[in-house]
Amino acid sequence: MGVNYRAGFVAVMAGLLSVCGLYAQQTAVTAPVTITLDEAIRRAEANEPAFAASVADSKVAALDRSIARAALLPNAVYHNQYLYTQGGTGTTTPRFIANNAVHEYTSQGVVNETVGLAGVAEIKRADAAAAFAEAQLEVARRGLVATVVGLYYGLLSADQKLQVATRAAGEADAFVDLTQKREAAREAAHADVIKAQLEQQQRRRDLEDAKVAAERARLELGVLLFPDPRTQYVLQEAPIRDGLPTRAEVEAAASANNPDIKSAFAALRQSDAEVLAARAAYLPDLGVSAMYGIDAPQFAVRGPDGLHNLGYSAMVTVDIPVWDWLSTQHKVRQSEIRRDAARVALTAAQRRLIAELDEYYSEAVAAHNQLASLDQSVQTAADSLRLTKMRYTGGEATVLEVVDAQNALTLAENAREDGRVRYEMALANLQTLTGTL
Repeated sequence: MGVNYRAGFVAVMAGLLSVCGLYAQQTAVTAPVTITLDEAIRRAEANEPAFAASVADSKVAALDRSIARAALLPNAVYHNQYLYTQGGTGTTTPRFIANNAVHEYTSQGVVNETVGLAGVAEIKRADAAAAFAEAQLEVARRGLVATVVGLYYGLLSADQKLQVATRAAGEADAFVDLTQKREAAREAAHADVIKAQLEQQQRRRDLEDAKVAAERARLELGVLLFPDPRTQYVLQEAPIRDGLPTRAEVEAAASANNPDIKSAFAALRQSDAEVLAARAAYLPDLGVSAMYGIDAPQFAVRGPDGLHNLGYSAMVTVDIPVWDWLSTQHKVRQSEIRRDAARVALTAAQRRLIAELDEYYSEAVAAHNQLASLDQSVQTAADSLRLTKMRYTGGEATVLEVVDAQNALTLAENAREDGRVRYEMALANLQTLTGTL
């Protein structure tokens, strides 16, 4: 009996330990991930497909630059060939005169080089295309950063609004209880209870809407951060960023670091290179080829007569364009039309930069200046609600005054969260424009 009891006790304890271990493992697995703003940006850059496409385009353009430069350098091949030609009757003379012997073996190293303006123009075009792709990558990166910042602070705001809705619902429940007690004590009419219950029902509906909004904001950000957007995570509370730069600093940074201007300049340089490449078709190309090896009736270093089969030859070719039915002229015209369009795009980007700089800076200044006022409004609304409830409890205020004070506090708290998101988005747009984010 004792042995069986001890064995059963050991088995039970082992089962309990197993269950505890499994619970701990599940808890560790389902523990929410803490995400900072920098971590959110890093994860978004790894998961967002449009940004990944921009990264791929930039890398491909860099390889195109290397390919264009390699085209100006000599290339070498090892050429091997066997030719059979019909011979004359009873002779070793080939009947097919295009070849040198009935049996001809070619095994040569060949070096080719072509020199022309088209190759130089192609390098210029590839360099400009690489610069354009790099600028577009920076545009995509800054756009993605601005999106992540908006979603990040939007989720923080949605969570705060959920807390506001929860507080407001609790406040409404407490006020219903207060009106019912005052009605029972014959200190208030039943109409006060009805008004408080209507407010309570509205606050509960607002709470449900706030829950849905917070969940929607969490999923939208989760799409950029995780393979499964339903992954549980929490955002690290980020303080309001202060220290708005001066207007002169913003203008200097925007003129030096704006990616849209860099992209427009690169596009214009690329168009200039395309014009040069099109005009290069008017000029001749110089081709040089050098060959060393075997070109003989025997595949051997020495022939039957003891002579060396190894030898070399060289060839220089100059092709002068004469007539191509005006296709070169039309290609030049096409490239010039595209260059004119690129110039218009550059001037438009410069005008847009000036307008956006004024707009974003004014928005950031206004949003920054309103932060303190919004905090003060919340404090004032909270004091007003507290005093109004005290007056209502003492019979000196009506139920409508209490409901108005409750609504004013809720509106002030939500406005404060909207103001914080507005400031963060304005600052993100300004930093994206100036390249400081």
